[in-house]
Amino acid sequence: LDGDSAAWAELVAAQQRRVYALCYRFTASSQDAEDLTQEVFLKVYGNLRSFDLAKGSFHTWITTLTRNLLVDHFRRSRQQRLTDSLDAGWDQGADAPRADPIADARTTPLESAVQTQLQRMVQNALAKVSPELREAIILRDLQDMDYKEIAEVLAIPQGTVKSRISRGRAELARLL
Repeated sequence: LDGDSAAWAELVAAQQRRVYALCYRFTASSQDAEDLTQEVFLKVYGNLRSFDLAKGSFHTWITTLTRNLLVDHFRRSRQQRLTDSLDAGWDQGADAPRADPIADARTTPLESAVQTQLQRMVQNALAKVSPELREAIILRDLQDMDYKEIAEVLAIPQGTVKSRISRGRAELARLL
């Protein structure tokens, strides 16, 4: 808040990976996730003075900002998707960008290939789940947020959060 650039760099370094992961899981595009992550931090920088610890943790606040930006992005891109050709995306195939997994030094090439394929299958299935269910699943299962935090981020009751997570998991299971 005092304009300390080293403190800002530390804040970005501490939150960047989590914000990027959330953006990537929602968009399934590394390029979009990078752009959205940058937008999130611009928004954080511009709104940092509005953060109020009495209203919730910094983690919840930045996740809410990220979620709101993702919703705006979804609304903007939905119009583009409605006008896309039916053939759009078929040429990407296995060359589609994806996040590189963190490999365990003891992992065999076969295990690594299976893990990569599994991640690709989950990401493709996640992309087919409705945005409301997807964001609840991402926040709970991939970002490891508790139900109360998710309810605050999404501005919905905890019971609705639990319902969306349950329905989203069932839909993922069906798709997988």
